[in-house]
Amino acid sequence: MSLSPEQRREYRGIAHNLKPVIIVGDKGLTEGLQEELERALNDHELIKVKVASQEREVRQEAIAALCEATGAELIQTIGKIAVIMRRAKKPNPKLSNLLREKSGRA
Repeated sequence: MSLSPEQRREYRGIAHNLKPVIIVGDKGLTEGLQEELERALNDHELIKVKVASQEREVRQEAIAALCEATGAELIQTIGKIAVIMRRAKKPNPKLSNLLREKSGRA
């Protein structure tokens, strides 16, 4: 799924006011973290993830591994925060950040 620059800009705008819902620690992508990440992506579609590593390369590798493991698309990375998105098959209008933004209830 390749996104156009306009789509990325729109998703970055939606994500601006979001708080990170997943924090990746030193252990990396554990089974519990992956389950929680799957749940968050299914519920919210667009989320922020914080990677708590000091090394830039380690953070980039962790974010790439998260996206690969979940099939999510990387929207933006700023410092330790990454914005990722994966469309849900049946989005919940009360939880989806994308649908809430479009309906004006964000």
